[in-house]
Amino acid sequence: MRELFKFLKELRENNNREWFNENKPRYEVLHKKHIATVQQLIGRIATFDPEIAGLEAKACIYRIYRDIRFSQDKTPYKSHFGAYMTGFGGRTSPYSGYYLHIEPDNSFVSGGVWCPSPAMLKKLRHDIYDNIDEFVAILEDRKFKKIYGELEGDVLRRMPDGFPKDCPYEDILKHKYFVVSSMKSEAFFYSEDWLEKVTEDFRVLHPFNKFLNYTMGEFFGKI
Repeated sequence: MRELFKFLKELRENNNREWFNENKPRYEVLHKKHIATVQQLIGRIATFDPEIAGLEAKACIYRIYRDIRFSQDKTPYKSHFGAYMTGFGGRTSPYSGYYLHIEPDNSFVSGGVWCPSPAMLKKLRHDIYDNIDEFVAILEDRKFKKIYGELEGDVLRRMPDGFPKDCPYEDILKHKYFVVSSMKSEAFFYSEDWLEKVTEDFRVLHPFNKFLNYTMGEFFGKI
């Protein structure tokens, strides 16, 4: 992990094709190790989330090459390694899952449903409202709150249409997506048991993902 962070820091400072091509052998070694690590993590997650069983790490890992076609930032490479693990299609899935992000000064683990379609968001809000006690219990769980804190991301200024204006849970229902995360220091990944610690963080995240994915399954007609 020290070598991975060293590489990413150097890449951030030299984000150009010439430097990357010169250091591509380093990248390929680190990328291969990252695939193996994510595969180990999938195996660990599968012990408490059977939907993950059989998932291939290569289907979960994001490319390091940036899509710069519509971006003002023309740097060609990402300065992080990322992997999104869910039993419903890996990194391309709209389902709630487990995300690992390794980047100097910005590493974290997270999960939830990111940027759902308007119809999907409407369905999620209504199912959360109809099962609000269960959802709040997940968010307020002592371990969950200690690791992930509060829901994050953009929110509406007003209560969305179709819900009571005096609803006591407007702070939840106004969210545009349902995501939580836990920041990790660089030193966290230097610990020999960091993979076990991430696994336990994801174990605590599982009820959150399970709740959201039941709704997603209904939305896609798979329940």
